[in-house]
Amino acid sequence: QVQLRESGGGSGQVGEFLRLSCVGADSTARAAFFGWFGQSLEHEREGVVGVRGDGPINYADSVKGRFTISRDKAKNILFLEMNILKPEDTAIYYCAAGRGTPNWMALLKPSAYEFWGRGTPVTVSS
Repeated sequence: QVQLRESGGGSGQVGEFLRLSCVGADSTARAAFFGWFGQSLEHEREGVVGVRGDGPINYADSVKGRFTISRDKAKNILFLEMNILKPEDTAIYYCAAGRGTPNWMALLKPSAYEFWGRGTPVTVSS
């Protein structure tokens, strides 16, 4: 059973905007923390942003000021707003969820997460 399902990926030009969505199955509704990860051909899966409940948000330095994570709790949908796109944002983006209370740094570590989507590709061209 797919626990999380991403959508909204696609192609964009440098400087443009994309919004990714991630719908969670009922089993993920009580997850304590959520995140987005990116994986490109050149790099392993890396944390983009993670949030624990209504609390701390940890953004990767590369996306600070450009990307915003948000969540519709009632519908169990996680969003990632990607502003001012750059070619280096090109990757497959995965949403993830987990239970427990990871520390702030762990929010960007794939090993902290229990549930994963299958990813949605984002390609940014200049």
